[in-house]
Amino acid sequence: MVVGRLIEALNRPLDAASVAAYRIAFGALLLISTLRFFAHGWIREFYAVPTHFFPYWGFGWVRPLPVLGMYALYAVIAAAALCLMLGVASRIAAALGALAFGYAHFCDKANYLNHYYLITLLLALFAFLPVDREFSLRVFRRPDERRGQVRAWVLYLLRFQVGVVYVFGGVAKLNADWLFFAEPLRIWLSANAELPILGGILNEPWAAFVFSWCGALFDLSIVPLLSVRVTRVPAYAVLVLFHVLTALLFRIGMFPWLMIVNATIFWSPGWPRSALAWLGPSRSLAPGVAGRPLTTSTSSLAAFYATVQLLLPLRSVLYPGNTRWTEEGFRFAWRVMLVEKAGSLEFEVEDRAGRRHSVSPREYLTPFQARMASTQPDMILQLAHWIARDSELRGAGAVRVYADSEVSFNGRLRRRLIDPTRDLATIEDGLASKPWILPAPNDAPAF
Repeated sequence: MVVGRLIEALNRPLDAASVAAYRIAFGALLLISTLRFFAHGWIREFYAVPTHFFPYWGFGWVRPLPVLGMYALYAVIAAAALCLMLGVASRIAAALGALAFGYAHFCDKANYLNHYYLITLLLALFAFLPVDREFSLRVFRRPDERRGQVRAWVLYLLRFQVGVVYVFGGVAKLNADWLFFAEPLRIWLSANAELPILGGILNEPWAAFVFSWCGALFDLSIVPLLSVRVTRVPAYAVLVLFHVLTALLFRIGMFPWLMIVNATIFWSPGWPRSALAWLGPSRSLAPGVAGRPLTTSTSSLAAFYATVQLLLPLRSVLYPGNTRWTEEGFRFAWRVMLVEKAGSLEFEVEDRAGRRHSVSPREYLTPFQARMASTQPDMILQLAHWIARDSELRGAGAVRVYADSEVSFNGRLRRRLIDPTRDLATIEDGLASKPWILPAPNDAPAF
């Protein structure tokens, strides 16, 4: 009986206007974001300048195309975003966009950002959901295909995907550094001390604690507050203020603007129709069926997807120690703005005769890649393997490679990250815990 009522609730027809408006806004934002890659020369910078790339574990076959191919790939993403925005072949466009965007950003983990992962997931969802049956060129050209309604499960699945970002982001902030030492916000806010008006406030010690606690409370509460009609308007106003402020204070790309757009999916399903009523007569709901009801195969696929999205961020609990230090299970887990790290990295290469020489990461990496690799153990391991292979190709034979790595973590003094006695050339990467990563410092951040 409970399952039956649940299926009935998920199949309930709802106004399709909010889903269609979300599709338009998301497509427009993705188009702007992609055009920025062309305008700023980031495609060449990220894919043509580097000579080495850090693939994800299990995805070593994902390699950048020749530079013209990468330009073409980003052109596909831009075209997909435009088609999605206009509602032209939306599912095909979203599928191609997800494949192209995912491929581009899986080429090098040095470029990983949470919102790149989120965009890939949302594009994948759009490829399977009926989001173009209202406010689209498709129904403008073929009015008989218009559906003014969608099944409730379509809206709820999109809300779920946006919601997990906030919930897991909030849960991840429930740690001592964030709550009791206001790190890393203390470091980041003090860097804005020269701003007019706000600068003096941001440099005050209490400001970092206020921002930290408010940030955690915001992430943990915003989804339920947006889900209730009475609190939705003030909650969204706070959300806009929160994300605009983070965009101004921190360099985190399109993420704040993406989340402002994403949060509109929690509004009333008919809000765009009500908004259009102010401009003139609004279109009524289309008669007929609101799309196909939820089938066993569709519900199983949606349940599997939701389960993966819930379990993947939790994998960090399977690793020992402080995973904000080791970064095991850190990616794809919505652990947003938790860590400030700066590191130094050199390698010692020992040949069979016992002779040693130093190798700098800058011999293989761009300055940006070297900075990212200096604090991320799996990237240090990959670089050590490149150095070992390169030495063999130069005729040195099998060599040992040791990392001299020191990292400052959330305001603490530098500590060794990698065991300097371990030959990294003999260690293979994998999903298991990495005992060659030294324990995290357990002292308090230095004020």
